Amino acid sequence: MTKTAHPRKSRLIIPKGYRPKLHLRETEIAIKFVKDFFQNHLARALSLTRVSAPIAVSAASGVNDYLNGIERPASFYIKDVGVEAEIVQSLAKWKRAALADYGMKPGEGLYTDMNAIRPDERLDSLHSVYVDQWDWEKILKREERDLDYLKKTVKTIYAVIARTERILCRRYPKLGHPVLPPRIHFVHAEELEAAYPRLAPEEREEKIVRQKGAVFVIGIGYPLADGRPHDGRAPDYDDWWTETGRGRRGLNGDIIVWNPVMGCPFEFSSMGIRVDKVSLKAQLAMRGVETSPYHRRIFRGELPLSIGGGIGQSRLCMFFLRKAHIGEVQAAIWPDAMRRDCAKAGIELL
Repeated sequence: MTKTAHPRKSRLIIPKGYRPKLHLRETEIAIKFVKDFFQNHLARALSLTRVSAPIAVSAASGVNDYLNGIERPASFYIKDVGVEAEIVQSLAKWKRAALADYGMKPGEGLYTDMNAIRPDERLDSLHSVYVDQWDWEKILKREERDLDYLKKTVKTIYAVIARTERILCRRYPKLGHPVLPPRIHFVHAEELEAAYPRLAPEEREEKIVRQKGAVFVIGIGYPLADGRPHDGRAPDYDDWWTETGRGRRGLNGDIIVWNPVMGCPFEFSSMGIRVDKVSLKAQLAMRGVETSPYHRRIFRGELPLSIGGGIGQSRLCMFFLRKAHIGEVQAAIWPDAMRRDCAKAGIELL
């Protein structure tokens, strides 16, 4: 999942009269059920094989994801190897190289449990220094690098998300009825800007997501009419440069739903069709980024064309279990003041 570029309004959202639907032990059992059910059905739906993934990579490899390009990765020196290593911030680039290393073919893909540390993350009800998500990647044919294939994949993922919620609500009646709509709505970032030109990007998202319930915002990273992107994206994994019709650019986007407990938009996933030689060259130039060993593998045609993304594990659990803080579904580090405020509000941080 991408790190948002626009400011967030509040560090802590405490819903009025909030009480957890499940007690602590029930929550832990339900978390296990959600993770097992979702990843198994996602793997079948997208033809993915589970693989192991690194927690750290060489700093010189260029494989780490630098998100918006300003976040510091957590790093350490490996004495016996003699290299500086970095804790991954995501596996966006590593996965694409792994597709080639595993000898996968078009229509085949992989997924893994990605555990990352983002020390510059601003901690609040939705964001933690610890990031856990399913990172997935799948090989494409050249003719599949288009908006139709992107939308088809989004619909497949959303169907698994919606099915998981329905199953969980039947298993735990205390959670209430499912709240996700049957279909996800697609909108381009340029359309949102045209519809709400005076609003900031996060305010545009709130308008459309509150109305539709579940939205995929297309075109994240390319400058809009006001010269700024809807949100930040690194220039070397998602393709946000390629034209997709009517002058609109971008073969990527975010899955965002309305969270009725929090009363706000809630991002589940960022994903997209990955850069090819042409879009990578253009995007690196736009951002003034120098080439790395990873980039050169793409330019030499050593890495397959692919589509991929990250799906937040704690985000899904938080939404499905009707929790008010991400710390209710993952163990992490929080400011003392936040822990005190959560305790007063009945929010049980793990």
